[in-house]
Amino acid sequence: MVNPAHPGRTSIANGRHWGTRARDWAEIQEGQCRAAYDAVFDSLSFHIGMTCCDVGCGAGLAARLASDRGAVVSGIDAAASLLEIARERVPGADFHLGDLEELPFPDGVFDLVTGFNSFQFAADPVAALGEARRISKPGGRIVVLTWGNPQGMEAAAIVGALKPLLPPPPPGAPGPFALSDADALKAFATSAGLTALDVSDVACRWYYRDLDTALRGLGSSGVAAKAAEHSGAQAVDQAHAEALARFRQADGSYRLEACFRWLMASA
Repeated sequence: MVNPAHPGRTSIANGRHWGTRARDWAEIQEGQCRAAYDAVFDSLSFHIGMTCCDVGCGAGLAARLASDRGAVVSGIDAAASLLEIARERVPGADFHLGDLEELPFPDGVFDLVTGFNSFQFAADPVAALGEARRISKPGGRIVVLTWGNPQGMEAAAIVGALKPLLPPPPPGAPGPFALSDADALKAFATSAGLTALDVSDVACRWYYRDLDTALRGLGSSGVAAKAAEHSGAQAVDQAHAEALARFRQADGSYRLEACFRWLMASA
């Protein structure tokens, strides 16, 4: 499952895109997915001293939630500005800047490795997942979280709104919902040498108090930054505003549902 759109390491480009509006991401958008992080962690038996590594840790929300449950936390991300916030949130954690395909951790040291909407952004997702397996203890758990089934998902309209504004992908490049199919997600795990255990879905309600907040939050993703780089920030805001219109509430706020699918695997 090598992504033909990214034949080499992608940390420089990903770091630039995802780090452009780090504070907006941390303060507005990242928390929209907290229900998914909680669902994953609720399914596990945490204990004091449990070792956890979040790959593609972003601004560290999931890392902080794991730390709050007693885990000893590590993480890696491509964006230095996001890692700065992660270190503020979890001062005792071991955070690194780098590529998912070359994790800076020894073999077999983590009880849990999580990838919340991260593996699909690697140049070689299978290699990145293989690295997650390498750093896991024998029998350790690995979580891969991605978008759920786009059919009927309200947030899919937001994702689709940016497609015309992005550079044309190479033929055969996987789309944002490439791993949304449960069988494809299990096959992804198997291809990296993991044992697929369970696949579960979790709904997240996205809420923005007004249009400006919504545009700041949605515009802070790496995908939005890439679209803005290609087509302009104004075009991104306009596309988001048009896609959001049907979710506007009487009080001027915006509410829509997003669905995520996550796989639990064993190393």
